[in-house]
Amino acid sequence: MIPHGPLIVICGPTAVGKTAASIEVAKAIGGEIICADSRTVYRYMDIGTAKPTEDQRRQVPHHLLDVADPSEVFTVVQFVAMAEEAIRSIHEKGKVPLLVGGTGLYIRAVVDGLTIPMVPPNWELRSRLEEEARKFGPEALHRRLAEADPVAAQRIHPGNVRRVIRALEVYAVTGRPISSMQSRKGSPYTVTMIGLTLDRPKLYARIADRVYTQIHQGLVEEVRSLLARGYSRELPAMQGLGYKEIAGYLQGEYSLEEAIRRVIVNTRRYAKRQFTWFLRDPRIQWIDVDDLSPPEIARRILGLLGEIGARGKSVVP
Repeated sequence: MIPHGPLIVICGPTAVGKTAASIEVAKAIGGEIICADSRTVYRYMDIGTAKPTEDQRRQVPHHLLDVADPSEVFTVVQFVAMAEEAIRSIHEKGKVPLLVGGTGLYIRAVVDGLTIPMVPPNWELRSRLEEEARKFGPEALHRRLAEADPVAAQRIHPGNVRRVIRALEVYAVTGRPISSMQSRKGSPYTVTMIGLTLDRPKLYARIADRVYTQIHQGLVEEVRSLLARGYSRELPAMQGLGYKEIAGYLQGEYSLEEAIRRVIVNTRRYAKRQFTWFLRDPRIQWIDVDDLSPPEIARRILGLLGEIGARGKSVVP
């Protein structure tokens, strides 16, 4: 497969500073940003997803924001189709696409041309499995997956209940492991993958600061508005970080202080899973952002891109 255009990936854990740095990079090289985030695709969910602000979107065009209703189940297949169309349109304008985000599966699906099985959802089965996870814990579902599809179980973290259920669903519907139905067709792009990292204690401090900032920005009111619109807290979109915890507070299950604590703890756990996912990919070239400002991080990224260009190499095998 002959590459027909560049694609720059900027990835890393939540709160590491991807959004602000990628905007600076895009402005410097004439780029546009494709958001690789499984939550910012949803409308009306702005504060809890740390969606780019209106000012940031005016500085650089952003794609794949607000493309789904919270009542929808937005799939990887949909994301790949939209991302590929966005990349094509950006190339046609003579600009550079930047795939930016922390949803590893979305990034991998685009970069590796991952083929996803087209198995429709079985809502009754999903409900039963979700109830089982609530009763016996996520580990019980993951053990069942390990028996049916050990390859998928090794790839999917036990805490990622949604993906565990999807793998079990595919196996139940087709009788075949989801891992045997996934394949890599390769990327048609010249891909450069750059990861942003930060010392764990500093990252965890940033996560806590972000959560408190979101509360002050109106996260509670945002979740209350979503519930008032009729969006059930059981929807996949409402299971996102910040939304499920605040929904529990609004429905009287615990205090706001406890809700905030849960958001911080769950976000830290999510960041750990993101690190685990991205560190498995040897193509990612890492930059430690430490206490650097977004322009300084952007200069590091641009310097790395310059070095790669000087070597005349692609990081895609």
